[in-house]
Amino acid sequence: MKTASLVKNLQYNETKPTIQVLIDTEAGKEIRITFKEGQVMKEHKTPFPIVVEIFEGAIDFGVNGEIHNLKKGDLVALEGGIPHDLKALETSTVRLSLNKADSAKRVEDVANNS
Repeated sequence: MKTASLVKNLQYNETKPTIQVLIDTEAGKEIRITFKEGQVMKEHKTPFPIVVEIFEGAIDFGVNGEIHNLKKGDLVALEGGIPHDLKALETSTVRLSLNKADSAKRVEDVANNS
């Protein structure tokens, strides 16, 4: 059994979203992304399907140029290869569920290059 918390030990970066792997199992990865208001993850694609949960806050989630305003409790499932971007409308915590074959480093690279 593995355990993690979406609310403990939150870390924020002044200039970009912070990426933390919470759980890595044989089935997939659970990642926490913390945003300060106004921080973005520029448009990118993932090679595999993802699920995004807005755990706290509010995010503008762009898909193929269309903006979806997501708030606490909202979930989005997205197939691989779909261009998307995120912008924090307020301080936010996002849970990202990745396919096992995907990498947390790819997500970190997106955050670092945004």
